[in-house]
Amino acid sequence: MKVANRRDAIFQAVQEGVSDVTALCRKFGISEATARRDLHALQQAGRLLRVYGGAVATPILHEPEESLESRQSQHHDAKAAIARMGAAMLAEGDTVFIDGGTTTQSLAREIPQGLAIRIFTNNLLAVQTLAERGIPVSLVGGDLRPGSMSVFGVLADLALERLTFDKVYTSADGVDVELGLCEGSIEQAWFKDKVFRRAREIIVLATSEKLGRRSQMYWSPINRAWTLITDSHAQAHQLQPFASHAFVEVHQALAPTHDLSLIHI
Repeated sequence: MKVANRRDAIFQAVQEGVSDVTALCRKFGISEATARRDLHALQQAGRLLRVYGGAVATPILHEPEESLESRQSQHHDAKAAIARMGAAMLAEGDTVFIDGGTTTQSLAREIPQGLAIRIFTNNLLAVQTLAERGIPVSLVGGDLRPGSMSVFGVLADLALERLTFDKVYTSADGVDVELGLCEGSIEQAWFKDKVFRRAREIIVLATSEKLGRRSQMYWSPINRAWTLITDSHAQAHQLQPFASHAFVEVHQALAPTHDLSLIHI
């Protein structure tokens, strides 16, 4: 087994609870010296935390939520590639919900004009983009959250009770294969959960730095099949937990300088 593949496998084993050096040696048929070197390398990469006799999964560290201005200024090419791939999954007749976020705003730029779909959103950034392109859209009302320029709350919840969707496009502050999507507020996490319950397909648009990230304390679990679209910068160790999960279908979007074909994981 190649070193990189073995370390990915050791990382996954520690995530699943195989935490001591002896057990890792037995599982992978390696020496203690090799196991310790691999654990040290994984710790240096920020993926594991070394403890006496083995390692544990990196603890969850909550971070301040990034400002909207900061999020809008980052990863333009990656978001555009992800958005193009997401838009290519739309079909005539779809009823679509576009969730809050800057990556979902990018999706609004890529929806073909004239495509016969019905769009709902709580994302004021996407509303503006769609309106500028002459694409009809219905806004779900509620309380404005300026930090994301999207709406939530009782009115939004009531609107959802009258709607169902073929596809929901969503993003998040972080995406974890077991915990789901993390957000900066309980309102955002709760709203996502309600939207997911009313959707036939869930499509998560996430740039590579969000994979495995647990930066916020509020979570929307996804306990059903869903699709992840990320960018071409995602590394094997980031993709492996998602690609090996029974519920997740993973796609990588090529950078705009390449052909925009699907890379199927």
